[in-house]
Amino acid sequence: MTERSELLIDAAELGAALREEAGLPAHAPRTRVLDVRWTLPQPDGRPAYLAGHIPGAVYVDLEAELSGHGPATEGRHPLPDPASLTEAARRWGLGPDDRVVAYDGGGNFASARLWWLLRDSGFERVRLLDGALPAWVDAGLPLESGDVAPLPGSVALGSGRLPRLDLGEVAAFAQDHLLLDVRAAERYAGSEEPIDPRAGHVPAARNLPTGGNLDAGGFFLPAEALRERFTAAGALGAARVGAYCGSGITASHTLFALALAGGDGALFPGSWSQWSNHPSLPVATGPQP
Repeated sequence: MTERSELLIDAAELGAALREEAGLPAHAPRTRVLDVRWTLPQPDGRPAYLAGHIPGAVYVDLEAELSGHGPATEGRHPLPDPASLTEAARRWGLGPDDRVVAYDGGGNFASARLWWLLRDSGFERVRLLDGALPAWVDAGLPLESGDVAPLPGSVALGSGRLPRLDLGEVAAFAQDHLLLDVRAAERYAGSEEPIDPRAGHVPAARNLPTGGNLDAGGFFLPAEALRERFTAAGALGAARVGAYCGSGITASHTLFALALAGGDGALFPGSWSQWSNHPSLPVATGPQP
């Protein structure tokens, strides 16, 4: 079982680590803080980053650097190829012996995408800042404005270290195993669909909205509470678990929470935005049975 401290760091611990590392030479292994501010209504997080971010944090553009770019039939945020991800990570200053802490504007819904991609690439020393940027601010820790441009890093990233589901596998997987749809209940039911071409869900998928991974303050639930949540959903003890969302972003959040609970699962990267762009694929509607 992965220890919680291997996945999460709190604001006080991160602040202490950054103060301790302040005098290190430029190329010495260090904690690289990455700011992944992104939301569906406001995908460009750079203006907010420039206005104020954790000192030394480098901005990561989810749309440009954490996503591939292809036709709609591949989904809204397909995975980047390893060469593109390596190029981006070197821009962030990432070296093979560094440690990464990622955060976003709240909830870690976007920064979990970075966690999944780095772990999938073979880079394992990556944690999320619990409570994200609001936790840092609420702890009274400083912000700085403007851009941060580190010296280029030398990391080399691969892919395929974590399980994933391709479009052609999903229908059978949902029938034979547990496929979690982590979108809001109304999108799962098909009563609301703000962005993708068809409303509803993959037949036999079960709904477990991502927001339930957090408490009211935006912190991840304690491990025992997450274990209770995933056990009730059948995700702990199931032979195989998969997860999808709208476009593969917030499903990473649920897989992160599942790891905190001691489980693991496969990501369907194309998610609903890919499935719903294929008219021949079936769609189910209505609330969860």
